[in-house]
Amino acid sequence: MKRSKNTTNLNVCLPLITQAKKAASNAYAPCSNFHVGAAAIDNENKTYTGCNVENASYGLTVCPERNCISFAVNQKSTIIKALLVYTQQEKLTPPCGVCRQVIAEFFSQDALIASANHLDQLKVWTVAELLPDALHHIY
Repeated sequence: MKRSKNTTNLNVCLPLITQAKKAASNAYAPCSNFHVGAAAIDNENKTYTGCNVENASYGLTVCPERNCISFAVNQKSTIIKALLVYTQQEKLTPPCGVCRQVIAEFFSQDALIASANHLDQLKVWTVAELLPDALHHIY
């Protein structure tokens, strides 16, 4: 595993890789064959997973990050401390712009967002690094 500098980040993110990888295997991706999984952990150390679900009308596709967050909200999780996205791409895949905005709605600015792949690469950001000056419902 090519590791980031912060050991605390690794301790939070590494256990999510297996779960996100498993979620990616459940992806419904007949159009792109781009299987993506996500796993999140909350302040009570409960985990939630999601996969991408494509649609022939591509704009209706739902990313794994949003499916994962929706699952956590549905289970009444209130504080998610980290989310990891897994793909089998050679280049790490961070959340798309839509997912970044949804993440900003439900995560604190210092929550960890990570990307991992089958090559054992891992990169970790904070929400603030992924989407500085995000819109919030308090505006």
